Amino acid sequence: MIYQVEGKTAAELFRNWNETMIWSCLQGVMGELYADSGEYPESGMAVLGDFCFFAGKPNRELVAYKPKHYKKDFIIMTANTPEWFSLIESVYHNKAKKTIRYATAKDTVFDDKKLMDLAKIKREGIILQHLTPEWFAECKQQDWSRDFVALYADYNEYQRLGAVGVLALHNGVPVSGASAYSAFQNGIEIEIGTRKEYRRQGLATACGAKLILECLNRGWYPSWDAANPASLALAEKLGYRLEHEYVAYQIYGY
Repeated sequence: MIYQVEGKTAAELFRNWNETMIWSCLQGVMGELYADSGEYPESGMAVLGDFCFFAGKPNRELVAYKPKHYKKDFIIMTANTPEWFSLIESVYHNKAKKTIRYATAKDTVFDDKKLMDLAKIKREGIILQHLTPEWFAECKQQDWSRDFVALYADYNEYQRLGAVGVLALHNGVPVSGASAYSAFQNGIEIEIGTRKEYRRQGLATACGAKLILECLNRGWYPSWDAANPASLALAEKLGYRLEHEYVAYQIYGY
């Protein structure tokens, strides 16, 4: 039997996880928590967007469980012990693709001057602008930018939860950006992306730098979890440092 639980019930299971998306779930800001017991759980699962985190005693039923609200057939699963990995592989077999992700430290001290320099756009015709209600709707319609706003019902919710974003516009059209994939108390998890034909022009760097500066101005922490070495390299350019690598599974046909 799987139970949906509140943060206080699952807090002990996830206490060693330094992951902002888990913080979002525990704080009740975004996401859901599930466990093997509604009162005294030994196994827990945190689900937010495309991500699923397991903690506590490995539980096959929990690994196989798909929340009713979750309509996608893709999810990224990870855990804090290798025993969970064995369960994920045994439940999903060839549906599970093992990958390596890169967690950055959550205590980065940023160089404001460097970030201001990186935020300068050198290409004519491109400007940086905050993600407004108008661009919120536009981002939802484009594959490359959908994850900027995918977890928010509308712009009001985006704003209410403390999300913020920056877009690079070329002749008035969004071509790159950085936004809050998710939000937690006093911080965001950054999502960044660029249209294919505009990559390698420094636009993602500029948007990321501008977004980090905006977060610092508000007293928020801008967290960065890198999906691949290229994302990690960009993070390090902006001032982050690698905390550790970790195993994650991309589940297709979830």
